[in-house]
Amino acid sequence: MTDLLISGATVLDGTGAPAFRADVTVDAGRITAVDPPGRPVEAGQVIDATGLTLCPGFIDMHAHSDLQILANPDHTAKVSQGVTLEVLGQDGLSFAPVDDTTRSVLRRQIAGWNGEPADFEFTWSTVAGYLDRLDQGIACHAAYLVPQGTLRMLVVGTENRRATPAELAEMKRLLAEGLDQGAVGMSSGLTYTPGMFADTDELVALCDVVAAYGGYYSPHQRSYGLGALAAYEEMVEVARRSGCALHLTHATMNFEPNRGRGGDLVALMDAALAAGVDLTTDTYPYLPGATTLAAILPSWTAEGGPDAQLARLRDPADRERITYELEQVGSDGCHGCVTDWATIEIGGVRNPALEGAVGNTVAEIAAGIGKPPAWVFFDLLVRDELGTTILQHVGHEENVRAIMRHPTHTGGSDGILVGGKPHPRAWGTFPRYLGHYTRDLGVLELADCVHHLTGRPAARLGLTDRGLVRTGYHADLVLFDPATVRDTATFDDPCRPAEGIPWVLVGGTAVIENGRRTDALPGRAIRRPPGKGPTR
Repeated sequence: MTDLLISGATVLDGTGAPAFRADVTVDAGRITAVDPPGRPVEAGQVIDATGLTLCPGFIDMHAHSDLQILANPDHTAKVSQGVTLEVLGQDGLSFAPVDDTTRSVLRRQIAGWNGEPADFEFTWSTVAGYLDRLDQGIACHAAYLVPQGTLRMLVVGTENRRATPAELAEMKRLLAEGLDQGAVGMSSGLTYTPGMFADTDELVALCDVVAAYGGYYSPHQRSYGLGALAAYEEMVEVARRSGCALHLTHATMNFEPNRGRGGDLVALMDAALAAGVDLTTDTYPYLPGATTLAAILPSWTAEGGPDAQLARLRDPADRERITYELEQVGSDGCHGCVTDWATIEIGGVRNPALEGAVGNTVAEIAAGIGKPPAWVFFDLLVRDELGTTILQHVGHEENVRAIMRHPTHTGGSDGILVGGKPHPRAWGTFPRYLGHYTRDLGVLELADCVHHLTGRPAARLGLTDRGLVRTGYHADLVLFDPATVRDTATFDDPCRPAEGIPWVLVGGTAVIENGRRTDALPGRAIRRPPGKGPTR
């Protein structure tokens, strides 16, 4: 007798092929048969999938759940929208590998991404230790990228200078160690301290290591605004020189200078592919971005770490210089664009006394208290000790659609799970692709959309037994109703689960059953194959 029979499903297998009807059986966490419907099967559990579409579980190629998946293992935000695997360690900053000093700095610097979970115990310092902690039980599977900014913080510190040959060698050693321990590649955050202080040659040297291990490079590049195309070109150059696979994460063309220029990025990607670069990308299906309020500061303010940055924010002369750069010149932290305070909405704060700011733009807060917007900006940063998160309303619909259609495209939520009003993409990305952009607007065909969210990202991750509905594959599966699936999370009410996704299985275990979260924690760390050393 088999464990589970999913009966009468319409199957989209994750390859982009047309749908077909089938009965699917699962035993010991793997798919054991994909048969024409109606064959007699004895099963411990039967799911009647009449009227539902069965597909592989969705893979979130850009997630910021590094601590929340451990501190709040229910993780309903992700599993309720069909996510069965997410990729952590993004944007060059995360919690492995670390020592006591860097862990303390990182907890402050990226609290806006991860929160400060009460009584949370950091029991690891290495990539292996973090992956082992995930293995203790999480809602969905998770893979990890070694964060380049964290490597630089460990070895060089937070100084704005070139790494010495010895320091570069040590970063390469730590990177290789993390890849040996199971990481799938490396990320960068080239608008965040201290990753931003690495030059192209340093990135190439690190990507040499990633390429040798068969991993991929996932950069948050130096600009998504005024210098976006030049920044994309630099990332392609890094991939070309190192031979490393390149994944352009949260790929977008934002801010007013890039209105209508999504096609320029598509042309750049096509040229890179034609030249032999192994390139993929991910996007989120929304217009606003999200980050920390401190991220839009000029990069020079961040040298020396959080305490040094806060000291500059209190200094009248530095405030004047920062205001001039933000409002007149265009800060590199704001992607080279002059800051429009009306586009910066407060999404979350760490200091409870500042909760009244959440949901309002900096311009609205300033008008309400009769202060200049820059004054509000500095006040929030200082009183919240850099912990404020924001939504930045700077996207363009035509660009989102143009990039979404590209044949290298995958889905990534870039979801931040903390704050009073986080970006709704943390709860709504995958049903929004299926409902709004596929069923309602027809930007993608349904089989193609499922391929974007399943088989294609699994291939980028090098997974040979996930991402497809196929005999022998892990039973990470989603059942959804194509007529009703939709995101319900909004900017006013962002923490709402999807509709039309009644079943989500992780390793054959239901984490969503008849539309309700179970208490199961079947997820584990997804590692590069153990013992697989450098491939060249």
